[in-house]
Amino acid sequence: MNEPSKQPSSAERTGAIDVSDFVYAATGERVRRLTMPDGTHWFPAVDVCKELGHTNSRKALADHVPDEHREMLETVTGGYGLDIPAGRGWRRDLHVISLQGLILLVNACTKAACAPFKQWVAEVIETVQREGSYSLDEAEVQPSEPGAPVAYAMPEQVAEAIVRLEAHNLELDERLADGQRESIALQKEMVSMQRELLVTQQATLAVQQAMVRAMERIADRFDTLVLERRPARGRLTTLPTTESVLADWRERLSVTEDVWTVAVVIAPVLVENGELREPLESIAARTGLSVRRVNDCLRLLRKHACIRSRGGDEGGGAPVYVLHQV
Repeated sequence: MNEPSKQPSSAERTGAIDVSDFVYAATGERVRRLTMPDGTHWFPAVDVCKELGHTNSRKALADHVPDEHREMLETVTGGYGLDIPAGRGWRRDLHVISLQGLILLVNACTKAACAPFKQWVAEVIETVQREGSYSLDEAEVQPSEPGAPVAYAMPEQVAEAIVRLEAHNLELDERLADGQRESIALQKEMVSMQRELLVTQQATLAVQQAMVRAMERIADRFDTLVLERRPARGRLTTLPTTESVLADWRERLSVTEDVWTVAVVIAPVLVENGELREPLESIAARTGLSVRRVNDCLRLLRKHACIRSRGGDEGGGAPVYVLHQV
């Protein structure tokens, strides 16, 4: 099989068809290959099964490739005293198949791309059965180097498969290039949008900073006109808060628990509303004290100039108290 018309040597027959093109025509991909010193070729079974569409490589090998055409990589290389190749995922336990094993897997493949190759194999077998041998035609252009082996033409079906696969790969490359150009254009557009967004954010930040500065100036002006005032003694004080009022009351009198209970209830009202207009019964209910005790506490707060009375409300039912201010 594969005997050329001029009966070349065994080495010449081994290289009559470039094995890379041969495998490419059969599988549609240039799978990894190891060539042994005697010219035999071995291929990772996982590569071949992947390209041929065999989802379960172990089952594909068991169903279609005899034991003599599949081996472990360590066993193959060890038989020639070679080391395991470095890189590209070569491992000692990697399953490899011979060229015949590859052809058997191709024959078991149902992909349309394998049809021309399988047709050529069938023609080779038919030719051998009919004529007793199969010969390759010599190539129109022969090597000019002295002693170079004879070059043979690629079988028509193999050549057509290679041309068709190369055209498909070129089409895929063009699609990939188009996709990459679109991706670059999108990336540029995204960069432009990000720049515009950054400019907008910077402008927004500048407006926010201007607003903060304006609010600070308004607050400073408000503090000057409203919160600060000049009393008769000539010193500056600020408008009272609940905390400052309670602290001042602690300094003015010896605060008992009952007085402090009443003070905590009425101080926020006096600060927020400017006056306390609430019946004694209501204060008593909020503090848990009796009405009489609430009245005593209010009288003590008046005595020590914490609050002062402004009479009663319009109905005459509730006394009105305000903060005593110096």
